Amino acid sequence: MKELKKLSLLLLGLALLFVLAACGGSGSSSEPTDGGAGTSGSGSETPSESTEEPVEMKDVKLVLNWFAKAQHGGVYAAQENGLFEEVGLNVTVEPGGPQVSSINMVASGNAEFGLAHADQIAMARNEGIELVAVATAMQGSPQAFMFHKGHGIEDFEELNGRKVFIQPGIIYWEYLKTQYDLSGVEELTYTGQHVNFIPDVESVTQAFLTSEPYFMELEGVKVETKLIADAGYDPYNVVLYVTKDYLEQNKETVGAFTKAFVEGWNLYKDSYEEINTIIQEDNPDIELESLKFEAESQAEFVYGMDAAENGVGYMTEERWATLIEQLYSLGLLDEQYDASTIFTTEFLPQ
Repeated sequence: MKELKKLSLLLLGLALLFVLAACGGSGSSSEPTDGGAGTSGSGSETPSESTEEPVEMKDVKLVLNWFAKAQHGGVYAAQENGLFEEVGLNVTVEPGGPQVSSINMVASGNAEFGLAHADQIAMARNEGIELVAVATAMQGSPQAFMFHKGHGIEDFEELNGRKVFIQPGIIYWEYLKTQYDLSGVEELTYTGQHVNFIPDVESVTQAFLTSEPYFMELEGVKVETKLIADAGYDPYNVVLYVTKDYLEQNKETVGAFTKAFVEGWNLYKDSYEEINTIIQEDNPDIELESLKFEAESQAEFVYGMDAAENGVGYMTEERWATLIEQLYSLGLLDEQYDASTIFTTEFLPQ
């Protein structure tokens, strides 16, 4: 009887061990299940991985209006901080240059987005190219005349009797000649070099407020400037645009790009020295000190003026209408069209 009881206990123990082994031998039996359906082949995925929608990235290209500089700081800040990726865009940035027309590239479909000055965008209509500006980096033009310090002018007619180095056909010079009697000016061709300007203290040269004074400082030449905008010609500079057709067919993409572009400029304001090192990688010929000078001297054009109250990128119909009227009066536009057709603020942050 005692042996029979031992045998019963042994059999009971073996049965218990079998049950425990069956419960612990399969990892899947201890995991949450969906009732057994749909688990095959998906055991390695976590619940979050299996439910997330993949982000569909869209490839687009932006063509700059010139070689990479601080005037493109917002674009590089957006790239560096992943702002384009956040809105689903994989953006390729292509530099411009003297042999590269961003307008031709965008119009031909070789790029979706471009940067150009407002007068260039407005005059593209003459070629049958309908562009739409969606944001501007600069509220005004930093184009200026540069003088030796102490030899500047208050009024543009004071240019008479002096040598002026100016690019033939440059729009603002043609405009100035319609507003002032400049018949006494000795016009000399601007070459981009200042070897003839430096030794002649009474000479005058065209310049960008954001670059030439820096190079003169390196040469030990003290200068002062007068903005062309003081005469009333003040187109938006470094304007983001697309073709009218692209905008109509890709509103969501244009809105996403514009949002990242503006946010990039807002980030660049306090991180320009860091972002300038990224810009220099795309343009090794430019010194960081030059980029720093440009970034600091352009700040008022980007963040001041109308942008101070309305935000970076802001544009008005009044400014575009004035530009169109000026270009038409100069004979540079074939027709005086409605300003509301060449720009929109629809995609700017509110």
